[in-house]
Amino acid sequence: MNARLMTLPPLATLTFALLACGFSAHAQELRATLADQQEVAVTIYNDNLALVKDLRRVTLPTGAVPLAFRDVSAKMRPETALLRSTSHPGALRVVEQNFDFDLLSPQKLLEKYVGRSVNVVRTHPTTGAETTESAQVLATNGGVVLQMGQRIETGVPGRLVFGELPPNLRDRPTLVMQLDNQQAQAQNVELSYLTSGLAWRADYVVELNAKDDALDLSGWVTLTNTSGASYRNARLQLVAGDVNRVQTQERGAPRAMAYAAAPMAKVANEMAEESLFEYHLYSLARPTTIAENQTKQVALLAASGVAARKELVLSGNDYYYQSQAGLLGQKLKVGVFVEFENKENQRLGLPLPKGIVRVYKKDKAGNAQFIGEDRIDHTPKNEKVRLKLGEAFDVTADRRQTDFKVLSNDNRKNSVFESAYEVVLKNAKDEAVQVLVQEPIPGDWRITSSSHAHTKLAANLAQWVIAIPAQGSTTLNYRVVSRF
Repeated sequence: MNARLMTLPPLATLTFALLACGFSAHAQELRATLADQQEVAVTIYNDNLALVKDLRRVTLPTGAVPLAFRDVSAKMRPETALLRSTSHPGALRVVEQNFDFDLLSPQKLLEKYVGRSVNVVRTHPTTGAETTESAQVLATNGGVVLQMGQRIETGVPGRLVFGELPPNLRDRPTLVMQLDNQQAQAQNVELSYLTSGLAWRADYVVELNAKDDALDLSGWVTLTNTSGASYRNARLQLVAGDVNRVQTQERGAPRAMAYAAAPMAKVANEMAEESLFEYHLYSLARPTTIAENQTKQVALLAASGVAARKELVLSGNDYYYQSQAGLLGQKLKVGVFVEFENKENQRLGLPLPKGIVRVYKKDKAGNAQFIGEDRIDHTPKNEKVRLKLGEAFDVTADRRQTDFKVLSNDNRKNSVFESAYEVVLKNAKDEAVQVLVQEPIPGDWRITSSSHAHTKLAANLAQWVIAIPAQGSTTLNYRVVSRF
């Protein structure tokens, strides 16, 4: 056998044809297409999961019927699929089903024909006359290998003509069901299933006022569809909450805004909210189309004049309370936080789905500038929302250990240490500021002396509220005894 290597056009530039008999593999099945769709409802959960209910009107003969339900999600979980007749309950029964998600493409078609014969059609460049030669597809890994008579050729030396379309190769994701039908008439059938590839999240936009003591809040729902299907005029519902799911190995995939303010917090007019089990359900009042490979935003809620407070926080560490440390840092960063309460008397009081909050503030020219963002978890009403927006530029701190003594060290279970610290807080602003100094002190501890009053916030946390004058500094000194 002679092998000949040929320099030929790439696969992507070739034309593929199917003989008329090529559609016989699907000719006997009945099809339910998007043209038969009566309505579709989509419920999307937070964790890349959605429930699809697709209602279509089909006419089925009695007895055994193969029904191809086309244009379903390419990321459907077929084990969750359920078909029922809504117009004739109990009229049909699913005996068997196959989910065909291997989509038709030149490469896939070639792969299905490995070991089979195709026709290679060549066109004479001068006369235009066509010649046909049979070839067997030997391999398609990294290119095409054909056996043509007594020779082996790589590449495709012409136009390939295939005898038929393989039965499990589809142009769109399709669920093929073998039905036992009892009603020989038109029926409304609903296919429901769970799928990945549909996700939503909440995105929030906050505008902080000039005094940093009030804010306007708007919430948006951001939908992302990478499921491989479109959902036209869908009834959309969103579930906010952490729904438990069994982890399984899944098949791989073939994942500045304007807003309106309201005098009080309210869910957007087109988005209704209700409790569902231990979650919250949001329903869009109008149908919407969720197109394939699309990101869509829908207004969720709006509120204005929500009381807020800004906090500057200097956070320490626990490691330097058990050993001699000396200098602990210079020009330490002071964190900037904004906090507000999700209460009705604070002009809010709505369940807030988890998402990212982006905060803006107007400059002296009236232009809104981005000043930071943070992620929030699901937040019920009457809870606090605390956002870390960044680090202060003009407020810094120097921290050092000024004394360290071992009072007792019989063993590691009965060690007593005494240590002292100095924290110098500096303010370069033209106005006075207030900084919360928070120190996580380990073990059994007590502060024996301090230049400023402190509060024990938790078993391992002490806090001082320190006022710093404009263009000035304040020094905090304290001594602590710790037992481990």
